[in-house]
Amino acid sequence: MILASIGVISLFCQWLAWRMRMPAILFLLIGGIVAGPVTGFLNPEAVFDDILFPMISLAVAIILFEGSLTLRAEEIRSHGKMVRNLIPVGALVTSTIGTLAARWILEVPWEVALLFGAISVVTGPTVIAPLLRAVRPTSTIANILRWEGIIIDPLGALLAVLVFEGIVSWGQGNVFSHALYIFGKTLMVGFLIGAAAGYLNGLALRKHWLPQYLHNAGTLTFMLGVYVLSNELAHEAGLLTVTVMGIWMANMKQVPVEDILEFKESLSVLLISALFIILAARVDFGSIAGLGWGLVAVLACLILIARPISIFLSAIGTKLNWREKLYLSWIAPRGIVAAAVSALFALQLERAGFAGANTLVPLVFMLIIATVTLQSLTARPIAKLLNVQEPPAHGFLILGANPVARLIAEALGKHEIPVMLTDTNWENVRQARMKNMPVYFGNPVSEHAATHMDLTGIGNVLILSPYKQLNSLATYHFLDWFGDDSVFSLSEGDQDQRARLQTAGKIQRTRGLFNSVSYAKLASLVSQGYTVKTTNLREEFSYQQFLDQYHNQALVLFAIDGRKHIQAVRDMEDLKPEEDWKLISLVPPQPQKERKEKEKEKEREKKPESSASSPESTEKPAD
Repeated sequence: MILASIGVISLFCQWLAWRMRMPAILFLLIGGIVAGPVTGFLNPEAVFDDILFPMISLAVAIILFEGSLTLRAEEIRSHGKMVRNLIPVGALVTSTIGTLAARWILEVPWEVALLFGAISVVTGPTVIAPLLRAVRPTSTIANILRWEGIIIDPLGALLAVLVFEGIVSWGQGNVFSHALYIFGKTLMVGFLIGAAAGYLNGLALRKHWLPQYLHNAGTLTFMLGVYVLSNELAHEAGLLTVTVMGIWMANMKQVPVEDILEFKESLSVLLISALFIILAARVDFGSIAGLGWGLVAVLACLILIARPISIFLSAIGTKLNWREKLYLSWIAPRGIVAAAVSALFALQLERAGFAGANTLVPLVFMLIIATVTLQSLTARPIAKLLNVQEPPAHGFLILGANPVARLIAEALGKHEIPVMLTDTNWENVRQARMKNMPVYFGNPVSEHAATHMDLTGIGNVLILSPYKQLNSLATYHFLDWFGDDSVFSLSEGDQDQRARLQTAGKIQRTRGLFNSVSYAKLASLVSQGYTVKTTNLREEFSYQQFLDQYHNQALVLFAIDGRKHIQAVRDMEDLKPEEDWKLISLVPPQPQKERKEKEKEKEREKKPESSASSPESTEKPAD
């Protein structure tokens, strides 16, 4: 019953976080504390006994491996000077101040202080991404925080691993040279075996030595086997090994790591959430109370001193203003990697006989609770106070990067409307990238997409994809993100009437975009030469004249009113545009004779002003 209850509690916490649009780690913490020290229902040591330590160890290995799979060198280089500065500078400043504060204020042993300083560096995308979606800061701030979390997650954990290896290796010998030998051996085993394992696994995936259905399970079990082998060769070198293995695979060419990352998401909901419930249930309030007011002082040093110093030093030479620097100085919530790594190393320090090891977990957990709670509750009002919040988002996330979607995205981009395309078809993604369109390759409803897809300025979703099953999943997913009035999808064509009986009303309310045209019909029109054009309405050229010009064959896609507000058109009969509006429409190709006459007329015109009175001059082709 206890094992089943752990799963039920973790699922409820994840659901509650999804409904309230807050980091799941906050609710998992509360759930674990209520199940453990508050009610006494869950006692992890009594339930798991000897397998508690191996279970936590393997779970941390999976977390670090997944995090390192997202660490691509070209992405680090391409995300600005601030991010590149913040990783080394922030890590050095935070770890130094955290170590000294824990040592001098709480008087914990140097070993515990050093580990606490290293672990306190890690923020993580699992807590940053939900916060950014709720607050919607400016794109500059959002990108810095998002990419700092993605990069520092595995690198911060790697720093903690190296610090731990140094502590343990130093404790194994009285002579400096012997301790240096142990530490060097650990590094050599970790880097060599990690690189070799990453290369071999990447090669097996790239050359299809494994069948498709074994890619995910094979990679996971091979990684765990390599982890255990490294620990046998050198004490606790496994975490370093799996981190190096993940980084190596992420940077190999033509290695399909996206499927592995997607597989991890289902695993994380079960494994990582349950792990966090178990870790929170082990929190000893007696140990926290024993730290006294010194604990508050240590947390204040990290939140109010270390973070601002890191930001202001890293921002030297950048174009960030003081408001942006202040906001970045406040936001740095710690995540699940910090909790898992601290619990693992605390257990190992206790087993190795280090004094004061039991204070590491309460220190880290209070840091997580303080940062997640304070910053989740205050991030939005502080963003408003500092005026670093984005205006109401009017951009479009377009599901599909096919020719139809690219035409529409290009037309929207010319009006400076933010767009983001996403597709699972690589050729479509490649074509969009060649036109310098922002695009995400992969499953748009995945956790990886939620972390990596930049939706700054995006407040609407257009479903322009031929993949019906994915369309329905995406509709459900983004209805919860953006609301009922911001998700638009096409009609399903001839099958739509029959499908209405089997389709939820929630999805049906989103359908009927662009005068209830289907994707097949749109694609057919584009293949016939239809193009997307912008038309400026005015007194001399009304909406009815526009329709008559194209013999009622034009399909109005979007209308931009006089205040530059854009709306996607569902039913053209309900559209009542005014004189100062702009229409973005899909229009038929002009007959060849008419086109030649217009070309001759343009050649005769010598001044651009002479064409101002022509209705056609108000149209700007998007392609």
